[in-house]
Amino acid sequence: MASISRRALNVSPSPTLAITAKAKAMQAEGIDVVNFGAGEPDFDTPQHIKDAAVASLQSGFTKYTPTSGTADLKKAICDKLGRENGLEYKPGEIIVSLGAKHSIYNAVLATIDPGDEVIIPAPYWVSYPEIVGMADGRPVYVDCDESTGFTVPVEALKKAVTSKTKKLILNSPSNPTGGVYDRKQIEQIAELAIDMGFYVLSDEIYEEIIYDGRAHVSIASLGDDIKKLTITINGFSKAFSMTGWRLGYAAAEKPIVAAMEAVQSHSASNMVSFTQPAAVSALNGPQEVVDEMVAEFDRRRRFIVDGLNDIEGISCAMPGGAFYVFPNVSGLFGDKVKNSDMLCDFLLEEAKVAAVAGSGFGADNYIRLSYATSMDNIKKGLDRIAGAAAKLI
Repeated sequence: MASISRRALNVSPSPTLAITAKAKAMQAEGIDVVNFGAGEPDFDTPQHIKDAAVASLQSGFTKYTPTSGTADLKKAICDKLGRENGLEYKPGEIIVSLGAKHSIYNAVLATIDPGDEVIIPAPYWVSYPEIVGMADGRPVYVDCDESTGFTVPVEALKKAVTSKTKKLILNSPSNPTGGVYDRKQIEQIAELAIDMGFYVLSDEIYEEIIYDGRAHVSIASLGDDIKKLTITINGFSKAFSMTGWRLGYAAAEKPIVAAMEAVQSHSASNMVSFTQPAAVSALNGPQEVVDEMVAEFDRRRRFIVDGLNDIEGISCAMPGGAFYVFPNVSGLFGDKVKNSDMLCDFLLEEAKVAAVAGSGFGADNYIRLSYATSMDNIKKGLDRIAGAAAKLI
């Protein structure tokens, strides 16, 4: 009998995209909603990147390209990884995909068999467990919280490793918490992966958005042994404000990349042709625009954390990277709202503020707010949250 597949039925819609869509629908109706849901910079794509795309279109570069990306773009990615991350890769060890999410999807499908276990530190980005599930893998969660800066101690990871462990997903800086692993922690994780022989999928999409003098460390840069086990994921959406361009990439050992390319060849074929020269321009062009964006995010970060901590019932740790805060809102739970989903519904209906419930990230005592919005919106949103919170205390 015809029916929807079990695989599709088991996939949950993205709560971040759902709340953003709902907020935008309300705004389209003329309702004044402060949207803290979107995980994208509010800055425009830098002009030199847009100019490169226009020039590409005008030159007629609109046909199919190689599945794994153009030679020019893969070379630019190799140069970037060497220059900024201390990583030496050849073009045959690079694959360009439809965003970092697509790169992660390809990497999981290329390496995970049914029943394989994938360790996922929680709180986690909402798509990690869903993608693992689509590959018939088994997510294994390891919890962390503010006490460790939302990073998982290696001792906790060790306890989660079994004979079925195939991969660890490492996200630093993290979505949703902004947690950043320091070099010592990365070294310990590398040693564990080498000793136990599992892959590390290192999602480094927020590497440029990091604060307080912290330094991003690519785990694959720590030696040949861990490099062979690492799939490094990155892209253009966050650092260059190119979310709608859908451009991500992965770097890994050639057999892994070949397997990812095989998966991609039957799902997406190649990336959009005329966006790839624009990506080359992003990597090889001026980087000052990135520094300016991060400086503004830093200003907003400090303001929103201070504002949230002034609200009774809410406590918020200072994130070390990305552009999210992940406040603990359990102090607002009670008769009216009992969990993060109910709280986010209350905030949207009562205060016209869109936030994402922590339940989707595996942490129901929290909500996620993106400060990739104007300072005026942040001020307005904080005032509204304070007014709504007062009705719950």
